[in-house]
Amino acid sequence: MIFCAGKSESFEFALPIGIGLIESAINLTRFCLMDPPKYILFVGTAGSYGEARVFDIIHSNSAANIENGFFSNGAYTPVDNLVSSANDVSRETIVNSSNYITTDKKLSKHYLEKGIGVENMEFYSVLKVAREFGIPAGGVFVVTNYCDENAHSDFLNNHKEAMKILEHYMSEHAKEWFR
Repeated sequence: MIFCAGKSESFEFALPIGIGLIESAINLTRFCLMDPPKYILFVGTAGSYGEARVFDIIHSNSAANIENGFFSNGAYTPVDNLVSSANDVSRETIVNSSNYITTDKKLSKHYLEKGIGVENMEFYSVLKVAREFGIPAGGVFVVTNYCDENAHSDFLNNHKEAMKILEHYMSEHAKEWFR
């Protein structure tokens, strides 16, 4: 089953689950309780910490939930903040999820040092819910912006084209996940 955030990131081929960590977790849990899918594929946009270029397509089975304060020792967490359905995380593009968008380019190097390449607000909760229900899961993302001071304006400027690219990509490749 294919899911997306919804609102400005809606697709005819995907069911919306909400924006951010909380809405997506609640609504995906609801779907899994009522009619558990055999596979969960989440599609959406992502911001790049610097290595992925705008309009690149990213596949991932791994997500983190790291807040920017972690890198300045201004925050810690007692919870496991990495989840993966991949066998070899070292080959994965790890997607960071937070309810906040990174706009400080200096922080990007810290994410890259941890092997985290892009950020998407929902993916961590999607993988956590999938793990809880024992459902294999993955994600496909199109990069709309870099995580810097222009993140929001670049996202807005590139969003329409990015959505076309992702729709086209999915129409060509979706069968790969549902064999």
